[in-house]
Amino acid sequence: MKIAVDAMGGDYAPEEIVKGAVIGAREYGVEIILVGPEERIEEELAKHDRSGVSIEIVSTSGYLVEGEHPAYALRQKRNASILVATKLVKEGRADAVVGAGPTGGVVASALQMLGTVEGISRPVVGGAFLNIESPTVGLLSIGAEEGKGNEVVRESYPLTLSYLTKN
Repeated sequence: MKIAVDAMGGDYAPEEIVKGAVIGAREYGVEIILVGPEERIEEELAKHDRSGVSIEIVSTSGYLVEGEHPAYALRQKRNASILVATKLVKEGRADAVVGAGPTGGVVASALQMLGTVEGISRPVVGGAFLNIESPTVGLLSIGAEEGKGNEVVRESYPLTLSYLTKN
């Protein structure tokens, strides 16, 4: 299996992403394609023993940063690491893509490059109700920025802050 990894996506990127990719390649015997600025990736790879692992680099000049509006960022950064990594799957050069960067950017890249599964019109984050008779449904926003999410999530932001400061 060959996995494209957005080396610039996630906290402490590219350091932690490269470290995890090397460990994953070694422990699971998968091939890794690290996508992002080649010099920064090479600098991090030099800190690790790469013997016996298959790691390739696809260089990009751009990447997404937390707080950017996903659609706008991807239009402006056509060479963003998550977009290029996802394109590798579309082209058949990778079997899977992993991105730990801004959720909106990862999802938007997948939609743009890969589309949706037949019968599914848009992505959703959720889980099974596990036969719970009266499940509770709530809002989830994993972004810390005030402007994240749809209208309902944005309207609930002040209420969340109020609740957190009281408790």
